[in-house]
Order: sequence, then C-alpha cells, then structure tokens
Amino acid sequence: MADWQRLDGPLAAQRCGSGRRVVLVHGFTQTAASWHPIADALVAHGVEVVLADLPGHGSSGAVSADLPGAADLLAATCGTAAYVGYSLGGRVCLHLAVQHPHLVTALALLGATPGLVTVEERMARRSADEALAQRIAALGVEAFLDEWTSLPLFGSLDPTPDDLAARRANTADGLADSLRRCGTGTQQPLWGELASLSMPVLAMAGSRDTKFLAIAQQMAHAAPKGRFRAIADADHAAHLQQPAAVLAELVDFLGLGPGDERT
Repeated sequence: MADWQRLDGPLAAQRCGSGRRVVLVHGFTQTAASWHPIADALVAHGVEVVLADLPGHGSSGAVSADLPGAADLLAATCGTAAYVGYSLGGRVCLHLAVQHPHLVTALALLGATPGLVTVEERMARRSADEALAQRIAALGVEAFLDEWTSLPLFGSLDPTPDDLAARRANTADGLADSLRRCGTGTQQPLWGELASLSMPVLAMAGSRDTKFLAIAQQMAHAAPKGRFRAIADADHAAHLQQPAAVLAELVDFLGLGPGDERT
C-alpha cells in the first residue's frame, strides 16, 4: 500500500510518490478514496499522484463553490500536473484547463461533458438537480446513495464496502450544495473552448455508456490533440468497473514506464 501524505491547499488533498504530478479527481457522491486502486498503481509507474476532495465532498464537505470556483481551488491546491477527472471531476478539470491552461500538462476525462448546449436543457437540468438536492435532505445520505448507485446510468456497478463507506461519510448539506452549484445545469457550455486547448486530451467513456460515448468522441474530435477511447464492458463509472483497463489507457496516454503492480 502506498504511503499517502497530506497536501496543503484550499481543498483537502493527499499526495504519494515522486516524479511528474498526476491529479485524479472524483465524481459526485464520491471522494478521493474512489481513485485509490488506480492511484497506487500509477505511483508504481514512477509518478507523484495527488487525490483531492471536491467542494461538498469528503474532507472538503464544508467548502462551497461553483464549477469555475472549484477549478480555481483545485488549481491552487494541485498546481502544475496532468489532470484526470471522472464525471463531475472531469467537468471541474475541463474548467481548470480552460481557466489555467499553463498548469495542465495533459487532460484526461472519463464520463464527462463540456455542458448542455441550450438554455432550455440547462433550465430543465437545474430543476431536476434541485429536486435531487431536496431528496438527499429528505432521505439522508445512506438511503440516497442506495438510490443513486442503482440508477441505470451505472449499470452493473456493485460498489465495494470501502467505496460505500467513503461515500456515506459525505453530508447531505455538502452533496446538495454541490448539485446546486456544480450541477450540469449550472455549467456554461465549453464546447467552443475545446479547440483552444493546446495540451493532449484523452476523452474516455464506458462502452455501455451510450450518451457519454458520443460526447467523448465529439470532445476528442474538437480538441487539437484529442484522443478517444472506449472502456470495454463498462458503464458510466468505468474506473470502478474496469480499473485495469482505465489504468492501461492512462499509462499509455501519459507515456509512463512499466510499473511493479496493477489494480
């Protein structure tokens, strides 16, 4: 097991290893702990890995920020690095790449989107997320997570006990605030900004995640140095269902040498 140490910054974060820095950023209801299996394997490939809790999550549960603000906080915490983000984390990382391109040596996105194009789509999503935020308050975190992880979006995902324990440590207030301030409906679309990204971009999605497969293909096509990869036999949370496959794509994309362990 890798030796993780605290990294000071406005967001709760931990670091391990040495070499060029890779930052792994989690999705909604998760925490930094969701990346640990892949993170430990990346450390064995000779890089420094940083894991951060996003606003409203984990040890950053009391931090409140919208997407541009979350990107600024992540940049201030993690600095120059290759950024890897899943879903919500991918949207934050994309904002960071647009707002602070000099800090991003490479950008890998899994199950992420540059945003909804029309005002009507964004309004509808904000309404849906508000209803979801109210449901978290009504049900409590544990019951809400049972519903959330059973959504068709996640297909055959079977959260591990460690994953569930980390998610259950979140608070209803933190998760609700994240939905209200960082939900997809609040996001100004960044499709046009993709063409300005000068760093290598890897856009991934699970092979059964039809909606995000199409989005990932479009993102890879729009970015000048874009690359698209489908993760076989996976739904939205491909890094949890097929961690070895996601690890292999990251190792190849980042040009890492052989490691001494795998997920």
